Order: sequence, then C-alpha cells, then structure tokens
Amino acid sequence: MERAELAEVVRSRIAQVVGVPVDEIGEGTDLRDEYEMDSLELMEIGTRLENTLGTRISADDLLEMRNVGHCIDLLHRRVQERV
Repeated sequence: MERAELAEVVRSRIAQVVGVPVDEIGEGTDLRDEYEMDSLELMEIGTRLENTLGTRISADDLLEMRNVGHCIDLLHRRVQERV
C-alpha cells in the first residue's frame, strides 16, 4: 500500500472516531491537543486501523504518536514489513 493511500485510510478512521469531516484531519493534527482525545479513543482508532489494515498496533505505539503524520509513518513501515 502506498503511503498516500494509507494516509487516506488513517485520516478516514480518525475522522469517524472524532466525528469531523476527513478534510479537517491533516498530517500535523495532534489528536490529544486539538481534539482532547483520551487513551480509550486512541485505542478505538487503533482497533479500526488494525481491522482495516490487518496489522498489529500496540498500545504503546498509539500513546507515543505525536500527530497524524507520525501515525501514518509508523503504519506505513509496519505494512511494508509485511510485504
């Protein structure tokens, strides 16, 4: 999966959980600061992404993500490792 395609998937799943249009979620978006997300909401995003991508995302990975772009980069590496 190309990074751009993965970015759309990630942004879409985040938008579903946050309840905002996808175009409001950019790579620089900090979910904790801008949407006051807690660990349970981050876990919900992680679960949706795991189900969509078929790859494991640890709780530690979710909690250390600084912004959406960091999330995309991490997942892109994981998806590429599977290929």
